This record gives sequence, C-alpha cells and structure tokens, in this order.
Amino acid sequence: MAGGYVPTAPGGDKGYPGNLTLYVTFTCVVAAMGGLIFGYDIGISGGVTAMDPFLKKFFPSVYRKQSADTSTNQYCKFDSQTLTMFTSSLYLAALLSSLVASTVTRKLGRKLSMLFGGILFCAGALINGFAQAVWMLIVGRILLGFGIGFANQSVPLYLSEMAPYKYRGSLNIGFQLSITIGILVANVLNYFFNKLDGNLGWRLSLGGAVVPALIITVGSLILPETPNSMIERGQTDEARTKLRRIRGVDNVDAEFNDLVHASEESRKIEHPWRNLLQKKYRPQLTMAILIPFFQQLTGINVIMFYAPVLFKTIGFGGDASLMSAVITGSVNVLATCVSIYGVDKWGRRFLFLEGGIQMLICQVAVAVFIGIKFGVNGDPGDLPKWYAIVVVLFICIYVAGFAWSWGPLGWLVPSEIFPLEIRSAAQSINVSVNMIFTFIIAQVFLTMLCHLKFGLFLFFAFWVVIMTIFVYVFLPETKNIPIEEMVIVWKKHWFWKRFMVDVDHPNGLELNKGSDGVKKV
Repeated sequence: MAGGYVPTAPGGDKGYPGNLTLYVTFTCVVAAMGGLIFGYDIGISGGVTAMDPFLKKFFPSVYRKQSADTSTNQYCKFDSQTLTMFTSSLYLAALLSSLVASTVTRKLGRKLSMLFGGILFCAGALINGFAQAVWMLIVGRILLGFGIGFANQSVPLYLSEMAPYKYRGSLNIGFQLSITIGILVANVLNYFFNKLDGNLGWRLSLGGAVVPALIITVGSLILPETPNSMIERGQTDEARTKLRRIRGVDNVDAEFNDLVHASEESRKIEHPWRNLLQKKYRPQLTMAILIPFFQQLTGINVIMFYAPVLFKTIGFGGDASLMSAVITGSVNVLATCVSIYGVDKWGRRFLFLEGGIQMLICQVAVAVFIGIKFGVNGDPGDLPKWYAIVVVLFICIYVAGFAWSWGPLGWLVPSEIFPLEIRSAAQSINVSVNMIFTFIIAQVFLTMLCHLKFGLFLFFAFWVVIMTIFVYVFLPETKNIPIEEMVIVWKKHWFWKRFMVDVDHPNGLELNKGSDGVKKV
C-alpha cells in the first residue's frame, strides 16, 4: 500500500557518496544534546510537583488536599489549575517562540537558533531555582519554553541536514535519546533531592536545568553550520568545502548540486508560510500537523510529566513514586537505543506500527488493573506489592513501545520530509502543533484523571488505534532516501501522488519500486 522505495545508482551503488565520518558523528552527538533541555524539564517538573516542601510553599491547597483530606477522591487529589499551569505554561511559550525561531533558523542559521535556545533556557532555570513566589515560577517556565522552542526548531533540522542519508535516522534519533537521558537524569535527581531538608531539594532540581542549558549553549558555539544553511545564505564555496569534510570524500558534486538547486528554488519562495498551503506541499503539511498531534495523544506525557504524581495517586508512597519514575525513565533510554539500531534497518513504518500495537495492549491492561483495584472511588485499600509491580511493568512496556516508535519518529520523520524552500516554516508548524497539544494535555490531564479515572488510559488507547491506522494507510517509507530527493516517496504513494502531478523533479532522478538506490534517467 504505502511501501518503502529506496534509491539506486548505476551499478547498484548507493546514491550520494559519503562515509559516516568521526567529524559528522561528533557534530551530531553535540547537536543532539539540545534534547537534554527538553527532557530534563519534562522529567523535573512532575517530580518537583510531588515534593511536599514545594507544594507547601507554592501550592498549599494541593498539599492539604493530598496529605490530609481523606474525603477527596484519590483520582482528584492533585487536580489544581494553578499547579498544571506551572507545568504547561512552558509549552505555550515554546509554541510562540518556535514561530520566531523559524525566521532565525532560515535567515541566520541553525547554530544561532540553538544558541538562543540555550541562553533562554539558562535564564529560566536560574529564575526557577531562586523563585520566591508563583509568578517567578511562571516567568521562569516561560523562559524555559522560549529556549525549548528554539532548540526543538533547529536541532532536528541540523541533524537531518548533517547526517549521510543512510544514517540519517540513527543520528537524528540522537535528539530523542538526549530527551530520554534528560528525563532519566531529572528523575534520579528528584529522587535524591527529595531526601534533602526544607526547600533545598526542589531548588536544586529546578536550578539544575542550567547544566543542560550550558551544554547546548557551548555546543552551538563550536559546531559547524550545515551546508544546506550555508548555501541558503549565499556561502556557496564554504558550503562545498564543508560538505567534503562532512562526507569524508572529494566527490560531492551530485549532492552539492542538488543542495544548490534546492536553495535556488527556496529563494524563489518569498512567503514560505503561504506556500505551505500549495497543493504540492499537502502531504508534508499533513504530516507536520498530524504526526506531532498523534504523538501527544499517545498519552506519553501523562506518564513523563506526572509519573511521580500518577504513581502516588495509585497508591505508591512519595519515595516509591519517584523511584517508579526513575524506572520508567531508564526503560525510556534503553528502548530509544533500540530505535537507533533499527530505524535505518527496519524502517520507520515498521517501528510506528509495532510500537502502536504494543502501546495499545499496555494501555488497555493498565486501565483494567487500575479499574479493578481502584474502581471509580479511587480507594485502593491495601495495595499489594505484586499488584503495584504489575502496573509498573505494563507502564514500562508501554514506555518502551513509545520510545522506539512515536517518540523518536515523531521528530525524525517531519524533519526529513520537507523541501528546503519550506523546511524552516514547516518545522515550526511541527514544533507548534507538538507544543499546542503538549500544553493542552499537560493543562487538562489532572482534571481528566479526576473525571475519567482509569478510563483515561482507554481514552489514549482509542487515539493509538487511530494513529496506527493512519500510519499504515498514509505514511510512506522514508528510510535511505536522500533528504533533497524526498519528493519521490510522495510521487510513488498510492494516495499522495494525486497532489504531486505538478511537481517536476529537478535533476531527473526517479525511483524504481523495490530497488536499492537512485537511478539517473
């Protein structure tokens, strides 16, 4: 239906020549660390909101409700719009900044966008670490959001443009791996900082975000710019030299000429935002909207934002809930490594489909287990240890399914399918949609948990069914396709080809179904 098509060159050789050089590996590893700031924040916020000193200082009503009020339904103990605004305000700010970041990334380069992201995140971390009132927390979160908007806009593009097409999937998923490492580090720090007396623990947790912010800030200063961006900004000779170094070969003419042609086409586009609405960009625009939309409706951020709160809600003690979050964070990192290994081997579609089925089974199982034990009143009584372990086990399997499918691929696939002329604008759409629904889910989750109770997991399971069907029917395979040749997969797709009738391929390259590389015609 929507099978993968892989390019071939004369004699069966792969398309563009090039090696996975130490130089490009180093640059991609450093750039991917931009994901640390996003991951650290996801992990730290849920743990901090489960710390009693933090709740006492900023959200005393929530503290009283969850510690002393036995009349409140267990599912509703953390339901506070102010508390959720602390978490979700960041994502609204990231949405707004990603729109600005599009112009910065396009006109000033990927590096500068990453630099802005690191500086803004660092400022937000300092304000949060020294916060004395709720308004300082919110201001700090907004600055963190601005930083994340810039980083999430520029880092996936940087990785997709730097990586050789045969290794693009694995290197790009380094961004998601950094996100998962950031989540895990945050969960571990929360666990240990929670043992400190007074307000020192949560201050160290929030202020610790300065460390990943400095990593991406310093990293952006030492990284080279991508050849795509250099050509886009008129630095043609430097771009050819840089491309030779990145690919580790002298013969880069084919790839360089395609980049120059793409840049020339890009310069003809005066209004990339308006051009996104053209018929020939309909497939990419659809993916830029629906993939991040579906990614948030997997329910993963319910687990990652609020894992300690969630585990505390279903009967775990304070330390136990934080440790459970550490366990899920560890699973997240390990499973992302599976995706790095398999994405260019098994393909994007296989991982999407397998991960969807795995998440669906686990979500239904968790809903059943919580429903049986907690009912609608949220009173677990005496929760057996083995029962809690079973719930955590299914949640871990669910996290693993997400971590090798929708987690990394939700960033990889949109970043690799856009033509250069709309790439920055389309990536902003991708980030914006992601942040809109991250904000919405973060803002309404605790209220949904209060009202839907264990049915919340079935709500997300329904969406997993929809998104898995969508991938099966509408998403073509993009592995091993050079980034500037991606138009081919849409022209060959059973549905999207109807939108591509007005697209002339710039350099006479086309694909033979079932082949291994680009063939000149």
